[in-house]
Amino acid sequence: MNEASNPKRRYFLGTAALGLVATQAGLAGAVPMAPTKAGAGSGISPASDTFTDIRQIRAGVLDVGYVDAGPANGKPVVLFHGWPYDIHAFVDVAPILVTAGYRVIVPHLRGYGSTRFLSNDTPRNGQQASFTADAVAFLDALKIEQAIVAGFDWGARIATTLAALWPQRFHALVSVSGYLIGSQEGNVKPLAPKAELQWWYQYYFATPRGERGYRENTHAFARLIWELASPQWKFDDATFARSAKSLDNPDHVAISISNYRWRLGLAPSEPRYEAIERRLAAFPDVAVPTITMEGEANGAPHPDPTNYARKFLKKYEHRHLAKGVGHNLPQEAPRDFAQAILDVAKWI
Repeated sequence: MNEASNPKRRYFLGTAALGLVATQAGLAGAVPMAPTKAGAGSGISPASDTFTDIRQIRAGVLDVGYVDAGPANGKPVVLFHGWPYDIHAFVDVAPILVTAGYRVIVPHLRGYGSTRFLSNDTPRNGQQASFTADAVAFLDALKIEQAIVAGFDWGARIATTLAALWPQRFHALVSVSGYLIGSQEGNVKPLAPKAELQWWYQYYFATPRGERGYRENTHAFARLIWELASPQWKFDDATFARSAKSLDNPDHVAISISNYRWRLGLAPSEPRYEAIERRLAAFPDVAVPTITMEGEANGAPHPDPTNYARKFLKKYEHRHLAKGVGHNLPQEAPRDFAQAILDVAKWI
């Protein structure tokens, strides 16, 4: 009987191959996921998989910790995580892309994991453009000239800024919650009361009490954000603990507080980032093929897709995931997120 006519054999061979690739990708204890229907999250995220091969490279003002999985000559896909998550948001995405022949690169952002500042004198700045500059310096250091970029939360903002400012270099985009580029001037205008309520932690962080509260209760605070942002995601203690280790970075609190204060105009911009910030303040269009995604159970603040669709000038598609998928879409629905990357790559 041939493989095409034997579904059980096809599934066995597929999962065996994925397990081998996961091992090559630096994943410990990787267990292939059972097939899921498109648009459906698994509901439970096991902590049996973890990235073990964390590399370091000096790039810009940072010594960046990152995962580099798959063939060295594969088409690069760079994945950016958000707050307060870490690289393990992509632990089930990476093996799927590596199996398809891609080189998958996942950096810890400034203030996360093993990423460190090279100098004690560098401001622990979390403004929008600092992450954009970090990403460019990181890929320069790796000598990557072109890549597909994707992310969620802060990572979606990073990926979108890269695609918007350098379309010749970042030639396709997958962004959860769409177009997230902002500016201090744009944040001056108040939102409707219900929308402001969703940003409660931003105002908390604007106070000395909030900064102290986050510093003293970082893990508990992060877990609350996970629960509020993904109310139907049944992650276990081990899954959270795996990512929470990254929040023990000595600069994490300072970067987080700076980020949210900067948005409100309560923290200054660094001169080195002014040129990038000015370009982003013009809300540039994105001239690369793009897929945006949203989970129907996203409990975090996010824009309506109809409000940003016009910002994407090339081939564009929005995908709405149902069945309880929340804010951490790559970890809750890894197959859907990986498929979006595979699909947008065909449009290049």
